[in-house]
Amino acid sequence: MLYPLLKYVLIGPVLWVLGRPTVEGAQHIPSSGPVILAGNHLTFVDSLYLPLVVRRRITFVAKSEYFTGTGIRGALNRWFYKAVGQVPIDRSGGDGATGALSAATRILAAGGIWGIYPEGTRSPDGRLYKGKTGVMRVALATGAPVIPVVISGTESVNPRGRRGWRLGRVHIAFCEPLDLSRYRELAMHRAVVRSATDQLMRELQRKSGQEYVDSYANRYRTESASDS
Repeated sequence: MLYPLLKYVLIGPVLWVLGRPTVEGAQHIPSSGPVILAGNHLTFVDSLYLPLVVRRRITFVAKSEYFTGTGIRGALNRWFYKAVGQVPIDRSGGDGATGALSAATRILAAGGIWGIYPEGTRSPDGRLYKGKTGVMRVALATGAPVIPVVISGTESVNPRGRRGWRLGRVHIAFCEPLDLSRYRELAMHRAVVRSATDQLMRELQRKSGQEYVDSYANRYRTESASDS
């Protein structure tokens, strides 16, 4: 109930006015059945515009801290993240990644759409960073198709380092599903999963035109903070 309320009544109309989103390749998204939407990640509102332009419900996994706050603000955060289709997972400790992938597998087993940003976090500077292998571990294990998604213009609606939203022009392109057939027989091998992940990132880079950085975005953030 909350998901369509936000999408069509409370937040969706505002997003349409602010971003005037255009869509390319929506025909690649199947009308039913499991599918993985794997996209570049520029800003927080990516996770709002992507569900806005897809008819089917998209479910993301999000760190549990978003759901555990106290007071009025904590309650509002929990309500909002649940309403927009976020599933909480505990990313602390060594089992964090396992919990996220298990949650994703359950979403796909139920015939749903799993939304994921392979970079693992928002780009700190607009460049495209090395992809983490979790998305392909799940894809190869479940057989779910992977559709690369290229998002642009959201950084003008929600600029990095600034509060508030602004007028912009958002474009979302859904690419053809990746052909992963050559990876499936050796899907348990780490090098194979890495190769499949790199194929995904090459497609995102080709379509987005972003400069590619062969390093993880969260590592870049840590190194930049230590140098400042």
